[in-house]
Amino acid sequence: MQISRAVLREVPLELREYFEISSGGIKARRVLLLTLEGDGFKGWSECVAGEVPGYSYETTDTAWHVLTRWLLPALVGTHTDDARRLHPASWLRGHPMARATVEMAGWDLEAKRRRVPLATLLGGAGTKAVSVGVSIGIQNSDDALLRKVDGYLEEGYRKIKIKIKPGRDVEMLRVVRDRFPEAPVMADANSAYRLPDDLSRLRELDDFGLMMIEQPLSYEDMLEHAELQRSIDTPVCLDESVRSPEDARLALHLEAGQIVNIKPGRVGGLASSTAIHDLCLGSGWPVWCGGMLESGIGRAHNVALATLPGFTLPGDISDSKRYWAEDVVEPEFEMTDGWMPVPEGPGIGVSPRLERIEALTVRKEIFAA
Repeated sequence: MQISRAVLREVPLELREYFEISSGGIKARRVLLLTLEGDGFKGWSECVAGEVPGYSYETTDTAWHVLTRWLLPALVGTHTDDARRLHPASWLRGHPMARATVEMAGWDLEAKRRRVPLATLLGGAGTKAVSVGVSIGIQNSDDALLRKVDGYLEEGYRKIKIKIKPGRDVEMLRVVRDRFPEAPVMADANSAYRLPDDLSRLRELDDFGLMMIEQPLSYEDMLEHAELQRSIDTPVCLDESVRSPEDARLALHLEAGQIVNIKPGRVGGLASSTAIHDLCLGSGWPVWCGGMLESGIGRAHNVALATLPGFTLPGDISDSKRYWAEDVVEPEFEMTDGWMPVPEGPGIGVSPRLERIEALTVRKEIFAA
Protein backbone atom coordinates (compact mmCIF):
# COMPACT_ATOMS: atom_id res chain seq x y z
CA MET A 1 0.00 0.00 0.00
CA GLN A 2 1.19 3.49 -0.83
CA ILE A 3 0.42 6.38 1.51
CA SER A 4 -0.90 8.64 -1.21
CA ARG A 5 -2.16 11.65 0.70
CA ALA A 6 -2.19 13.27 4.13
CA VAL A 7 -4.40 16.13 5.31
CA LEU A 8 -3.73 17.98 8.57
CA ARG A 9 -6.39 20.32 9.91
CA GLU A 10 -6.69 22.59 12.91
CA VAL A 11 -10.25 22.60 14.24
CA PRO A 12 -11.17 24.83 17.20
CA LEU A 13 -13.81 23.37 19.51
CA GLU A 14 -15.52 25.07 22.45
CA LEU A 15 -15.86 23.05 25.65
CA ARG A 16 -19.25 23.01 27.33
CA GLU A 17 -17.69 24.41 30.49
CA TYR A 18 -14.40 25.74 31.85
CA PHE A 19 -12.11 22.86 32.87
CA GLU A 20 -9.45 23.57 35.53
CA ILE A 21 -6.55 21.46 36.77
CA SER A 22 -3.67 22.34 39.13
CA SER A 23 -1.63 24.01 36.36
CA GLY A 24 -4.46 26.13 34.92
CA GLY A 25 -7.77 26.00 33.08
CA ILE A 26 -9.18 25.89 29.58
CA LYS A 27 -12.47 26.73 27.83
CA ALA A 28 -11.60 25.90 24.21
CA ARG A 29 -9.43 23.39 22.37
CA ARG A 30 -7.36 23.79 19.22
CA VAL A 31 -7.71 20.24 17.91
CA LEU A 32 -5.40 18.86 15.21
CA LEU A 33 -7.00 16.16 13.04
CA LEU A 34 -4.99 14.04 10.61
CA THR A 35 -6.27 12.00 7.67
CA LEU A 36 -4.01 9.46 5.95
CA GLU A 37 -5.10 7.92 2.65
CA GLY A 38 -3.99 4.72 0.95
CA ASP A 39 -5.56 1.95 -1.17
CA GLY A 40 -8.81 3.90 -1.25
CA PHE A 41 -9.13 4.00 2.55
CA LYS A 42 -8.80 6.88 5.02
CA GLY A 43 -7.35 6.64 8.51
CA TRP A 44 -8.14 9.33 11.08
CA SER A 45 -6.39 10.44 14.24
CA GLU A 46 -6.20 13.35 16.64
CA CYS A 47 -3.20 15.11 18.18
CA VAL A 48 -3.73 15.54 21.93
CA ALA A 49 -1.12 18.28 22.47
CA GLY A 50 -2.46 21.22 24.44
CA GLU A 51 -2.44 24.91 23.69
CA VAL A 52 0.24 25.66 26.31
CA PRO A 53 3.19 23.56 27.58
CA GLY A 54 1.64 22.76 30.96
CA TYR A 55 0.92 19.04 30.79
CA SER A 56 3.71 18.42 28.25
CA TYR A 57 6.37 20.42 26.46
CA GLU A 58 4.46 19.68 23.26
CA THR A 59 1.81 22.16 22.16
CA THR A 60 -0.62 22.48 19.28
CA ASP A 61 1.90 24.67 17.47
CA THR A 62 4.98 22.51 18.07
CA ALA A 63 3.04 19.45 16.91
CA TRP A 64 1.88 21.27 13.76
CA HIS A 65 5.48 22.26 13.04
CA VAL A 66 6.89 18.76 13.57
CA LEU A 67 4.11 17.14 11.54
CA THR A 68 4.28 19.55 8.58
CA ARG A 69 8.05 20.06 8.54
CA TRP A 70 9.27 16.49 9.04
CA LEU A 71 6.77 13.70 9.66
CA LEU A 72 4.20 14.08 6.89
CA PRO A 73 6.60 15.09 4.07
CA ALA A 74 8.67 11.99 4.87
CA LEU A 75 5.58 9.78 4.94
CA VAL A 76 3.57 10.59 1.83
CA GLY A 77 4.61 8.52 -1.18
CA THR A 78 6.10 5.72 0.90
CA HIS A 79 4.96 2.10 0.63
CA THR A 80 4.11 -0.23 3.50
CA ASP A 81 2.63 -3.68 3.85
CA ASP A 82 1.20 -2.74 7.26
CA ALA A 83 0.15 0.81 8.09
CA ARG A 84 0.59 0.12 11.81
CA ARG A 85 4.34 0.32 11.27
CA LEU A 86 4.60 3.83 9.88
CA HIS A 87 7.73 5.41 11.33
CA PRO A 88 8.59 8.51 9.27
CA ALA A 89 11.61 10.54 10.39
CA SER A 90 12.67 7.75 12.75
CA TRP A 91 15.68 9.86 13.73
CA LEU A 92 13.39 12.42 15.39
CA ARG A 93 13.82 12.55 19.15
CA GLY A 94 10.93 13.24 21.48
CA HIS A 95 7.61 14.70 20.33
CA PRO A 96 5.56 11.58 21.16
CA MET A 97 2.24 13.38 20.66
CA ALA A 98 3.14 14.43 17.13
CA ARG A 99 4.46 10.95 16.33
CA ALA A 100 1.37 9.33 17.84
CA THR A 101 -0.79 11.37 15.48
CA VAL A 102 0.79 9.63 12.50
CA GLU A 103 0.96 6.20 14.11
CA MET A 104 -2.66 6.16 15.26
CA ALA A 105 -3.97 7.25 11.86
CA GLY A 106 -1.98 4.32 10.48
CA TRP A 107 -3.75 1.91 12.85
CA ASP A 108 -7.15 3.19 11.75
CA LEU A 109 -6.10 2.94 8.11
CA GLU A 110 -4.87 -0.64 8.53
CA ALA A 111 -8.00 -1.71 10.39
CA LYS A 112 -10.18 -0.29 7.62
CA ARG A 113 -8.04 -1.93 4.95
CA ARG A 114 -8.56 -5.27 6.73
CA ARG A 115 -12.23 -4.40 7.33
CA VAL A 116 -12.05 -5.07 11.07
CA PRO A 117 -12.74 -2.86 14.10
CA LEU A 118 -9.69 -1.16 15.58
CA ALA A 119 -10.36 -2.98 18.86
CA THR A 120 -10.03 -6.31 17.04
CA LEU A 121 -6.73 -5.28 15.45
CA LEU A 122 -5.42 -4.26 18.88
CA GLY A 123 -6.36 -7.62 20.39
CA GLY A 124 -9.53 -6.70 22.26
CA ALA A 125 -11.88 -8.81 20.16
CA GLY A 126 -15.11 -9.79 21.84
CA THR A 127 -15.37 -6.83 24.21
CA LYS A 128 -18.69 -5.11 23.59
CA ALA A 129 -18.35 -2.25 26.09
CA VAL A 130 -15.74 -0.74 28.42
CA SER A 131 -16.31 0.68 31.91
CA VAL A 132 -15.91 4.42 32.14
CA GLY A 133 -15.42 7.18 34.66
CA VAL A 134 -15.53 10.95 34.53
CA SER A 135 -13.05 13.70 35.38
CA ILE A 136 -14.15 16.77 37.34
CA GLY A 137 -12.05 19.91 37.13
CA ILE A 138 -11.31 22.06 40.18
CA GLN A 139 -14.53 23.75 41.29
CA ASN A 140 -14.97 27.15 42.91
CA SER A 141 -16.82 25.74 45.91
CA ASP A 142 -17.50 22.48 47.72
CA ASP A 143 -21.21 22.83 46.97
CA ALA A 144 -20.51 23.04 43.23
CA LEU A 145 -18.28 19.97 43.47
CA LEU A 146 -20.90 17.99 45.41
CA ARG A 147 -23.51 18.78 42.77
CA LYS A 148 -21.15 17.54 40.06
CA VAL A 149 -20.34 14.32 41.90
CA ASP A 150 -23.99 13.66 42.65
CA GLY A 151 -24.99 14.20 39.03
CA TYR A 152 -22.30 11.93 37.60
CA LEU A 153 -23.06 9.17 40.10
CA GLU A 154 -26.72 9.42 39.07
CA GLU A 155 -25.66 9.02 35.44
CA GLY A 156 -23.87 5.79 36.37
CA TYR A 157 -20.18 6.66 36.00
CA ARG A 158 -18.04 3.99 37.66
CA LYS A 159 -15.19 6.24 38.73
CA ILE A 160 -15.21 9.89 39.84
CA LYS A 161 -11.87 11.61 39.31
CA ILE A 162 -11.50 14.87 41.21
CA LYS A 163 -8.73 17.31 40.33
CA ILE A 164 -6.85 18.64 43.36
CA LYS A 165 -4.13 21.15 44.16
CA PRO A 166 -2.66 22.64 47.35
CA GLY A 167 -5.43 24.55 49.05
CA ARG A 168 -8.15 22.48 47.38
CA ASP A 169 -7.40 18.95 48.51
CA VAL A 170 -7.84 17.32 51.93
CA GLU A 171 -10.74 19.39 53.27
CA MET A 172 -12.50 19.27 49.91
CA LEU A 173 -12.16 15.48 49.63
CA ARG A 174 -13.38 15.06 53.20
CA VAL A 175 -16.58 16.87 52.27
CA VAL A 176 -17.02 14.58 49.26
CA ARG A 177 -16.37 11.42 51.26
CA ASP A 178 -18.72 12.49 54.05
CA ARG A 179 -21.52 13.00 51.50
CA PHE A 180 -20.70 9.94 49.36
CA PRO A 181 -19.05 7.37 51.67
CA GLU A 182 -19.15 4.49 49.15
CA ALA A 183 -18.51 6.36 45.89
CA PRO A 184 -15.58 5.21 43.69
CA VAL A 185 -13.49 8.39 44.06
CA MET A 186 -9.91 9.14 43.06
CA ALA A 187 -7.80 12.29 43.12
CA ASP A 188 -5.60 13.72 40.36
CA ALA A 189 -2.89 16.23 41.28
CA ASN A 190 -1.17 16.78 37.91
CA SER A 191 2.25 17.05 39.62
CA ALA A 192 1.18 19.73 42.11
CA TYR A 193 3.00 18.40 45.20
CA ARG A 194 6.60 17.96 46.37
CA LEU A 195 8.46 15.92 48.96
CA PRO A 196 9.23 16.30 51.78
CA ASP A 197 7.13 19.45 52.24
CA ASP A 198 3.80 17.89 51.22
CA LEU A 199 4.25 14.38 52.60
CA SER A 200 2.11 14.91 55.69
CA ARG A 201 -0.64 16.42 53.55
CA LEU A 202 -0.60 13.50 51.14
CA ARG A 203 -0.68 11.03 54.03
CA GLU A 204 -4.00 12.54 55.11
CA LEU A 205 -5.54 11.22 51.89
CA ASP A 206 -5.32 7.70 53.32
CA ASP A 207 -8.36 8.56 55.46
CA PHE A 208 -10.66 8.69 52.45
CA GLY A 209 -10.34 5.23 50.91
CA LEU A 210 -9.50 6.64 47.48
CA MET A 211 -9.11 4.34 44.49
CA MET A 212 -5.79 6.09 43.83
CA ILE A 213 -3.98 9.41 43.68
CA GLU A 214 -2.80 10.20 40.18
CA GLN A 215 0.55 11.87 39.45
CA PRO A 216 1.00 13.65 42.79
CA LEU A 217 4.67 14.58 42.22
CA SER A 218 6.88 15.89 39.41
CA TYR A 219 6.50 14.27 36.01
CA GLU A 220 10.29 13.74 35.92
CA ASP A 221 10.69 12.10 39.33
CA MET A 222 10.27 8.33 39.65
CA LEU A 223 12.37 8.06 42.82
CA GLU A 224 10.16 10.37 44.86
CA HIS A 225 7.04 8.60 43.65
CA ALA A 226 8.58 5.35 44.90
CA GLU A 227 9.35 7.00 48.24
CA LEU A 228 5.81 8.36 48.46
CA GLN A 229 4.25 4.97 47.67
CA ARG A 230 6.24 3.43 50.52
CA SER A 231 4.90 6.15 52.84
CA ILE A 232 1.16 6.05 52.05
CA ASP A 233 -1.51 3.38 51.69
CA THR A 234 -3.35 5.05 48.83
CA PRO A 235 -2.24 3.54 45.50
CA VAL A 236 -0.14 5.93 43.43
CA CYS A 237 -1.07 6.09 39.74
CA LEU A 238 1.52 7.35 37.27
CA ASP A 239 0.44 9.49 34.32
CA GLU A 240 2.88 12.13 33.06
CA SER A 241 5.88 10.15 34.35
CA VAL A 242 5.30 7.25 31.94
CA ARG A 243 5.99 8.37 28.36
CA SER A 244 7.29 5.10 26.92
CA PRO A 245 7.65 1.36 27.63
CA GLU A 246 11.11 2.18 28.97
CA ASP A 247 9.59 4.51 31.55
CA ALA A 248 7.08 1.80 32.47
CA ARG A 249 9.87 -0.72 33.03
CA LEU A 250 11.65 1.76 35.31
CA ALA A 251 8.45 2.48 37.26
CA LEU A 252 7.83 -1.23 37.76
CA HIS A 253 11.43 -1.83 38.83
CA LEU A 254 11.38 1.03 41.35
CA GLU A 255 7.84 0.25 42.51
CA ALA A 256 7.07 3.91 41.92
CA GLY A 257 3.34 3.29 42.20
CA GLN A 258 0.76 0.57 41.71
CA ILE A 259 -1.25 1.73 38.68
CA VAL A 260 -0.57 3.36 35.29
CA ASN A 261 -2.85 5.66 33.32
CA ILE A 262 -2.14 4.98 29.63
CA LYS A 263 -2.90 7.81 27.21
CA PRO A 264 -1.88 6.74 23.71
CA GLY A 265 -1.10 10.28 22.61
CA ARG A 266 1.23 10.78 25.56
CA VAL A 267 3.23 7.60 25.00
CA GLY A 268 3.73 7.81 21.23
CA GLY A 269 0.79 5.80 19.93
CA LEU A 270 -1.06 2.52 20.14
CA ALA A 271 1.91 0.18 19.73
CA SER A 272 3.65 1.83 22.68
CA SER A 273 0.39 1.75 24.64
CA THR A 274 -0.03 -1.99 24.11
CA ALA A 275 3.61 -2.58 25.11
CA ILE A 276 3.07 -0.66 28.38
CA HIS A 277 -0.18 -2.56 28.91
CA ASP A 278 1.62 -5.89 28.47
CA LEU A 279 4.39 -4.92 30.90
CA CYS A 280 1.91 -3.85 33.56
CA LEU A 281 -0.32 -6.88 33.04
CA GLY A 282 2.67 -9.17 33.50
CA SER A 283 3.58 -7.41 36.75
CA GLY A 284 0.09 -7.29 38.21
CA TRP A 285 -0.38 -3.51 37.84
CA PRO A 286 -3.85 -2.52 36.61
CA VAL A 287 -4.05 0.13 33.91
CA TRP A 288 -6.76 2.45 32.66
CA CYS A 289 -7.15 4.78 29.70
CA GLY A 290 -6.98 8.49 30.45
CA GLY A 291 -8.45 11.34 28.47
CA MET A 292 -7.01 14.53 27.00
CA LEU A 293 -10.23 16.40 26.21
CA GLU A 294 -10.40 14.63 22.85
CA SER A 295 -13.07 14.95 20.21
CA GLY A 296 -14.88 11.79 19.16
CA ILE A 297 -12.00 10.84 16.87
CA GLY A 298 -9.49 10.61 19.70
CA ARG A 299 -12.14 9.11 21.98
CA ALA A 300 -12.73 6.30 19.47
CA HIS A 301 -9.06 5.33 19.62
CA ASN A 302 -9.21 5.35 23.44
CA VAL A 303 -12.30 3.13 23.55
CA ALA A 304 -10.61 0.59 21.27
CA LEU A 305 -7.46 0.55 23.41
CA ALA A 306 -9.48 0.08 26.61
CA THR A 307 -10.78 -3.28 25.34
CA LEU A 308 -7.43 -4.93 26.17
CA PRO A 309 -7.57 -7.23 29.22
CA GLY A 310 -5.31 -5.22 31.53
CA PHE A 311 -7.65 -2.20 31.46
CA THR A 312 -9.53 -3.33 34.56
CA LEU A 313 -10.19 0.16 35.96
CA PRO A 314 -12.73 2.57 34.44
CA GLY A 315 -11.17 4.99 31.97
CA ASP A 316 -11.76 8.71 31.45
CA ILE A 317 -13.90 8.01 28.38
CA SER A 318 -16.99 10.07 29.07
CA ASP A 319 -19.96 10.87 26.86
CA SER A 320 -19.31 13.24 23.97
CA LYS A 321 -21.83 15.60 25.60
CA ARG A 322 -19.65 15.75 28.75
CA TYR A 323 -17.25 18.05 26.89
CA TRP A 324 -18.86 19.14 23.61
CA ALA A 325 -22.20 20.66 22.71
CA GLU A 326 -21.69 19.00 19.32
CA ASP A 327 -19.00 16.46 18.47
CA VAL A 328 -17.28 15.98 15.10
CA VAL A 329 -18.25 12.31 14.69
CA GLU A 330 -21.44 10.35 14.25
CA PRO A 331 -22.75 8.61 16.13
CA GLU A 332 -21.57 10.51 19.20
CA PHE A 333 -20.32 8.52 22.18
CA GLU A 334 -23.01 7.82 24.76
CA MET A 335 -22.50 5.89 27.98
CA THR A 336 -25.15 3.64 29.56
CA ASP A 337 -24.96 2.72 33.25
CA GLY A 338 -21.20 3.24 33.38
CA TRP A 339 -20.41 1.33 30.17
CA MET A 340 -19.35 2.77 26.82
CA PRO A 341 -20.25 0.62 23.79
CA VAL A 342 -17.31 -0.31 21.57
CA PRO A 343 -17.95 0.76 17.96
CA GLU A 344 -18.39 -2.27 15.72
CA GLY A 345 -17.59 -0.80 12.30
CA PRO A 346 -14.20 -1.02 10.57
CA GLY A 347 -11.39 1.05 12.07
CA ILE A 348 -12.42 3.53 14.73
CA GLY A 349 -16.03 2.63 13.97
CA VAL A 350 -17.44 6.16 13.92
CA SER A 351 -17.69 8.53 10.95
CA PRO A 352 -15.98 11.92 11.01
CA ARG A 353 -18.47 14.62 10.06
CA LEU A 354 -16.41 16.03 7.23
CA GLU A 355 -18.78 18.88 6.40
CA ARG A 356 -18.72 20.12 9.99
CA ILE A 357 -14.95 19.59 10.26
CA GLU A 358 -14.31 21.57 7.07
CA ALA A 359 -16.58 24.38 8.21
CA LEU A 360 -14.66 24.68 11.48
CA THR A 361 -11.16 24.31 10.01
CA VAL A 362 -8.94 27.38 10.46
CA ARG A 363 -5.68 25.87 9.16
CA LYS A 364 -5.09 23.07 6.69
CA GLU A 365 -2.15 21.53 4.89
CA ILE A 366 -2.27 18.80 2.26
CA PHE A 367 0.57 16.48 1.30
CA ALA A 368 0.15 14.36 -1.85
CA ALA A 369 2.35 11.83 -3.62
